[in-house]
Amino acid sequence: MHAYRSHTCAQLRKSDVGANVRLSGWVHRVRDHGGLLFIDLRDHYGLTQIVADPDSPCFKVAETVRGEWVIRVDGEVKARKDETVNANLPTGEIEIFARGMEVLSKAKELPLPVFGEPDYPEDIRLKYRFLDLRRETLHRNIVQRTKIIAEMRKRMADVGFTEYSTPILTASSPEGARDFLVPSRLHEGKFYALPQAPQIYKQLIMVSGFDRYFQIAPCFRDEDPRADRLPGEFYQLDLEMSFVEQEDVLSTMEPVLRQVFETFANGKPVTQKFPRISYDEAMRKYGSDKPDLRNPIVMEAVSEHFAGSGFKVFANILATDEKAEVWAIPAKTGGSRAFCDRMNSWAQGEGQPGLGYIFWRKEGDKLEGAGPIAKNIGEERTAAIAAQLGLGDGDACFFVAGDPKKFVAFAGAARTRAGEELNLVDRDRFELCWIVDFPFFEWNEDEKKIDFAHNPFSMPQGGMEGLQGDDPLALKAFQYDMVCNGFEIASGGIRNHLPETMVKAFEMVGLGRETVEERFGGLYRAFQYGAPPHGGMAAGIDRIVMLLVGAKNLREVTMFPMNQQAQDLLMNAPSAATPQQLRELHLRIAPTTTKDA
Repeated sequence: MHAYRSHTCAQLRKSDVGANVRLSGWVHRVRDHGGLLFIDLRDHYGLTQIVADPDSPCFKVAETVRGEWVIRVDGEVKARKDETVNANLPTGEIEIFARGMEVLSKAKELPLPVFGEPDYPEDIRLKYRFLDLRRETLHRNIVQRTKIIAEMRKRMADVGFTEYSTPILTASSPEGARDFLVPSRLHEGKFYALPQAPQIYKQLIMVSGFDRYFQIAPCFRDEDPRADRLPGEFYQLDLEMSFVEQEDVLSTMEPVLRQVFETFANGKPVTQKFPRISYDEAMRKYGSDKPDLRNPIVMEAVSEHFAGSGFKVFANILATDEKAEVWAIPAKTGGSRAFCDRMNSWAQGEGQPGLGYIFWRKEGDKLEGAGPIAKNIGEERTAAIAAQLGLGDGDACFFVAGDPKKFVAFAGAARTRAGEELNLVDRDRFELCWIVDFPFFEWNEDEKKIDFAHNPFSMPQGGMEGLQGDDPLALKAFQYDMVCNGFEIASGGIRNHLPETMVKAFEMVGLGRETVEERFGGLYRAFQYGAPPHGGMAAGIDRIVMLLVGAKNLREVTMFPMNQQAQDLLMNAPSAATPQQLRELHLRIAPTTTKDA
């Protein structure tokens, strides 16, 4: 027999009754039933119940074991009595009567519980991550993550992609975040950068004559923690294709990611044909370029019903600002003054003066609007708003007014708040869509100039001719995002593969040809020697896994994450370098002065 186990703790079934077996694992818990000991033994695969009675040769050893000790057990497989069968456990019809037991490793008193998985302070969980990873939910999430990545690799191979690896030590790139820099020992005063993404390398792979590249790529960004991204590093399904237009990328990747979702959705519905929604339409209807389409609320412009009305606040805004509009946020089933007042209070907590509303109720056979706005604009206009939005008895509507560019984010947040408060969001489904036609440029109010809105390497719609148009802020890019349940899970674009078009785009944000040659010399140089039209995207693996397993936090799907202060509490990183290391790297630590701070 093997030194440690003949079976795993998930293998044995009723068909194994009578067999002599050997199991090894962790003591999940011990129960003493009047001298009869029950030990739940756990390994990576599952649980098996061990029974030791006073007649067992190993009973004295069994009496000493405690939670998370590692033990080896020899014994006979027996069938449980009908009334003791555990239908929730694959091994629930059997138990092992222990005849031999050896303690392989003892455990100190635990700093956090493994059995039962109660909430526990995150810093403790991260410091003792090796214990945290033994907990059932997190352990299952990590296993599921590996299966999801394996499924991605299989699906990509099925549609003709080949996995290629790109460098980790590289040059600084313009992905929009701060680089992690690595000092060079051999080249004094110079630094490598960890890649924010394999963007330039994957384009060079296309220029090199390869086609349909992908990799499960680690990406590194030294940015402040965000709710939807881990500090430090994250992983993405990175891909690029040659001789493609936008439609080719979308039609290739939509079934790949739909099938990944379907495989791990546990029966939840998955969107079959992803809607294509322009950026402008998404902002107007949902107030976000990553809309949660499970929320049925769709915003609409209702300016005509307020222009010249008795509600002077909105009427004056419309009369004095040619950019101004009034948007409606319809809220079916929200037609109570208590709910409307809660929404108004929430808006004030968001720094807004309030949130105007109307709610409707039936008075006999007549539908009447209630609230200050309804009184000021009158029955006819109130009825017209209800008709436009399809609202009726028991429904409400909220309103925002002004320049949409200034209020759109708040309007989107109000839409989300109303949908969640009224329980309108169908949480048991995966709603996916494409957001397309992103702006190529945006206005930088601080520097009073235009900047790239998304990815500087994307092809502007219309190419060079588009860049020479009258209004650069109206120019769209061949850029697209995939969104699921309110999360951006992928982003990509058709690349600008023409060197002069690339230079022109950078010149429009104030960066000349010399800057392009200096900062992106490898890519710019490559484009001089025959570059195919190409495009691709990258899908965020951490976010996809989080959605599929139903986790609330990215740290629940990552094996060894940092905390929100970008610290690895398990390995005590970042840590100080020794004087010898600093000398070898030609570095000296400059103390922070009051002025620097």
